[in-house]
Amino acid sequence: MLKLGEKGAIPQRDNETYAIAPHIPCGLVTPELLRRIADTAEMYNAKAIKITGATRIAIIGLKEEDIDGAWDALRLDKGAAVGLCVRSIRTCPGNTYCKLGQQDALKLGLKLDEIYHAKMLPGKFKMAVSGCHLSCSESWVRDIGLIGKKDGWALVIGGNVGANPRIAEECASGLDDDGALAAIDQVVAYYQENAKKGERLGKMIERVGLAVLKQALTVV
Repeated sequence: MLKLGEKGAIPQRDNETYAIAPHIPCGLVTPELLRRIADTAEMYNAKAIKITGATRIAIIGLKEEDIDGAWDALRLDKGAAVGLCVRSIRTCPGNTYCKLGQQDALKLGLKLDEIYHAKMLPGKFKMAVSGCHLSCSESWVRDIGLIGKKDGWALVIGGNVGANPRIAEECASGLDDDGALAAIDQVVAYYQENAKKGERLGKMIERVGLAVLKQALTVV
């Protein structure tokens, strides 16, 4: 029998109800999906529906006995909302829709989501893809961030928000899509091999040095 955490159920403040936050890659939805979420919330008398900071849609205030039924009604994968793993990938509209976009943030964000979402790592890990220097996806405060420029992607690493926020550091620029994916793969592999349990990427960089990590990147 699965534990509540394995069912994607998040205890709420009242210690009686739970929230579930299905995985919605890069926050892209359809009218049919929105109707299904709304119907599920109504069916199980949810207390609220909330768009989260990770562009998921949380259904809040479910009873424990209704969690399985809600997931069956949603027909969606569980989002990696907790634990030492890669969370949902944040993206802006990029040059698919935004007139300021320099690169295709949605295309690359969906690819990163496909590769990394829920991947277990030494610590909590967040990624973001921004289609231009305005960084609407907040790439500068993510463990790995991409920022679109005219000549390609800039890769920034080691950022995070929280009690001790940290701005990411640029470690590569002028990357095409394949180069960005290859560089990220090497950063993640280095982090997986060298980070201490619970250590965020930024803390590991402070411990080993950015120059040491960059030496391990053969694609930049």
